[in-house]
Amino acid sequence: MRFGMISVDDAADAILAHSRKLEGRRLGKGKRLVQSDIEALRAAGVSEIMAVVLEPGDIHEDEAATRLTRALRISGIEARPAFAGRVNLFAVRAGVLQVDPSVIDAINAVDESLTLATIDNWSVVEPGQMVATVKVIPFSTSTQVLEQAVAAAGGGSRGSVLEVHAFRGLDVTLVQTVLPELADKVLDKTRRTTQERIEATGGRLIDERRCAHEIDALAATIAETSGDLLVIAGASAITDRRDVLPAGIEAAGGRVCHFGMPVDPGNLLLLAEIGDRPVLGLPGCARSPKLNGFDWVLRRVAAGIAVTSHDVMGMGVGGLLTEIPTRPQPRAARVPPKSTRLAAIVLAAGQSRRMGSRNKLLIEVDGVPMLRHAVDAAIGARFDPVIVVTGHDQVLIEHLLTALPVTIVHNPDYAAGLSTSLKAGLAALPANIDGVLVALGDMPRVNATLVQRLAAAFDPVEGRSIIVPTFNGKRGNPVLWAGDMIPAMQGVEGDAGAKHLIGQFEEAVHEVEMNDAAVLLDIDTPQALAALAGETS
Repeated sequence: MRFGMISVDDAADAILAHSRKLEGRRLGKGKRLVQSDIEALRAAGVSEIMAVVLEPGDIHEDEAATRLTRALRISGIEARPAFAGRVNLFAVRAGVLQVDPSVIDAINAVDESLTLATIDNWSVVEPGQMVATVKVIPFSTSTQVLEQAVAAAGGGSRGSVLEVHAFRGLDVTLVQTVLPELADKVLDKTRRTTQERIEATGGRLIDERRCAHEIDALAATIAETSGDLLVIAGASAITDRRDVLPAGIEAAGGRVCHFGMPVDPGNLLLLAEIGDRPVLGLPGCARSPKLNGFDWVLRRVAAGIAVTSHDVMGMGVGGLLTEIPTRPQPRAARVPPKSTRLAAIVLAAGQSRRMGSRNKLLIEVDGVPMLRHAVDAAIGARFDPVIVVTGHDQVLIEHLLTALPVTIVHNPDYAAGLSTSLKAGLAALPANIDGVLVALGDMPRVNATLVQRLAAAFDPVEGRSIIVPTFNGKRGNPVLWAGDMIPAMQGVEGDAGAKHLIGQFEEAVHEVEMNDAAVLLDIDTPQALAALAGETS
């Protein structure tokens, strides 16, 4: 790979090293330069640019990131399309993430040009949450380096390098032992707290029983319980393997597997089993909703991950959870990040005047009404909610969308221009949305894969707040907007939508170059429809 200043005359297919703003357009960092870009640079009086020229044996950053990702053994995780040398991986189900650190370390040790980062091992994740990212640091890497990284990705001692173990929805029974000095309100609080923990892992508390804090009473109560998991909260903390709780479990036919753990709070946790049913003796801190060692074990059990004595003894690193002055509120810092929530607005209110007497959105393309292509793209890319704004031919459009998972919003002022439909869609968005895709109903070649590429590039924290698709350097639709752009979008007027805001907030724009003209193709006229029909015939 050659990196440095090159003549614009020699820049065809070179990769731009730094963004350049020209009159009426912007060339983004990492863009492969085509002839129209070179002409624009010449017209702006630019004779040299800082660029990258790939040489034999070099692999472009997106291809390298994609190939390394494909070599990873993953389960319960999906990879989004590559952009800027990065592939982000997302959980597709709620559960616990298990990582093979040896493989992650081996990949990162191959070469500084290739990196793989994950969230913490054993993290609780929800669907749509990013769990890992593959990043190629420079604009390319060598074939040799990539092959070594791919080989490292196939190593490790377990089946998957990254796996989300789904919560199984366990039925749980709680047993509490009682002493005369233990108030009922403490027992009631313990039940509530335990139930909340169980429900957070997709399970349910099916029964609670209380008995005297005595070995025989506890054994008899255990014999009456059912469910997938038994948790026992003692009236007094467990202090030894021969104490009431472990002795009562053994008297009921169970086996104590491990007592104590290198996690604080949570030191006095008991791990046991009765037959094939796991049993957890709770530390006193489990009466509090704050994070403790019981949470770490419960989450794994709820996700179907066997927890052994060896596993418990390996929890010491990071196991100091107690707040201290030099590390305030570490528990709060361990709350898992929420997934990015992206909504979509599909504008379908126009009068279709340039098409003549037909409503273009109802015309079939590839056997499917045109509007359905736009709606299916948003649904297929897992945007939620998908809001469709109707206006002209309201009844027919709504009938077309029957049984689809969309929210329909009618705009009675549709004749006043596109901005009124955009505002109607924005007004229907949930308050906690992170971003919104604005799509046109007359772009039948835009599909879910294309929309996912836009979502993969979306990262307001890194300054990518407005994601615009391009083809041969020309900007198109749909456009993905960050939530903090919505107030500005609500102020648009007339029939031009929010297009002018892209220029107004140029520093927040990130372009995603597409490999076909789908993002430029809107079907407005009979001629455009005929051309499309000729393309598909």
